Amino acid sequence: MSDTAAEATSGATTAPAPAPGGAGSLTGRLLRPRTCAVLIGSLLLLALPFYLDRFWLQAGLFAMAAAIGAIGLNMLTGATGQLSMGHAFFLAVGAYSYCVLAGESSTENGHALTGLGLPTWLAAILAVLIAGAAGGLFSPIAGRLRGAYLGIATLALIFIGQHVLFNAGSLTGGYNGRAVPPLSLFGFTFDDSELVVAAVPFGSSEKLWYVGLAALLLSALFARGVLRGRPGRAMNAIRDHRIAAGVMGVPVARYRAGVFVLSSMYAGLAGVLLALVFQRTVPEYFGMILSLEYLAMIVIGGLGSVAGAVVGAFFVSLLPQVLTHYSDSLPLVSAPGTGGLAPGEASRYLYGAAVVAVVLFLPGGLARLGIARPRVRLAKARPRFTRPKKSGEKK
Repeated sequence: MSDTAAEATSGATTAPAPAPGGAGSLTGRLLRPRTCAVLIGSLLLLALPFYLDRFWLQAGLFAMAAAIGAIGLNMLTGATGQLSMGHAFFLAVGAYSYCVLAGESSTENGHALTGLGLPTWLAAILAVLIAGAAGGLFSPIAGRLRGAYLGIATLALIFIGQHVLFNAGSLTGGYNGRAVPPLSLFGFTFDDSELVVAAVPFGSSEKLWYVGLAALLLSALFARGVLRGRPGRAMNAIRDHRIAAGVMGVPVARYRAGVFVLSSMYAGLAGVLLALVFQRTVPEYFGMILSLEYLAMIVIGGLGSVAGAVVGAFFVSLLPQVLTHYSDSLPLVSAPGTGGLAPGEASRYLYGAAVVAVVLFLPGGLARLGIARPRVRLAKARPRFTRPKKSGEKK
């Protein structure tokens, strides 16, 4: 081979080095608008406990717990197509399991309460596992039913749970509930004992803020990995066409049961966080209204989307808090117990209007508002080929 041919070959196979700071480098990735927005939002969330008061921090923690539970329900209903009306039951299992495992045996409101006195961090983990085990006991039914039949079957869990919560006084404290032990982790207790950081006093809400952020981030990342991987494709196939998914080799009943257990564990984690925020568990809270609110969260935010579950949870959970806080200055809304339209009733009217508007005009939910629609490209006209003329044939 000549020198000229060798030079040509080496020039053809050698690719130019990418310019520093280009689109593929680390600097180029950090300068993307979406990455910049995520970094700025993360810094703001980390700094909020230094500037917000206790009311808004508790409202934010309540929204984080709702977002965790909504992510689990969205994987079950939005991604797999299984309607569940009993999500509040598994939140109650997580909340009360934590209270029983972490609390001490005592007497409160005439009830001799049972407590095992385990370390609170271990009690939180076991409470999530117990909620998953409760979902596993129901998973054979969830694996064989679908649609309205599964919804009615899960609705029975609400009635069973309410009966147990009101009557098992030694475990739940009856109608008045029971106190929630504060979380302790690595010798640090997340209670109301004052901790001064940068001249800012930190109470239980400020301390729990970072626990809620970590729990929500890990839950969202895990759910995103599941939905974007092979299990997510199988779940979507079951939702779109169950028979076709079975023909392709997807174990439909096994996947349905597994997703139900996973969704129950998410609900258990949300229940533990709710108990830590409220510092007292009351059976009346874990009723049918809570399950309907979770369904409204995933419909308003967007079915089958992790971001949609978070957006819908923040909308549904923060709306009554905002209406209550500003009831004096809002028209047609009055403070609870003063007559007129209460903030809770007004928020439910707005939930209904939002669900109708989303179903009619925005099927993808509120999470789809920030996503640009893809441009439709017109196909180029293909050239028409004619049969070649034979010799002697007229044109």
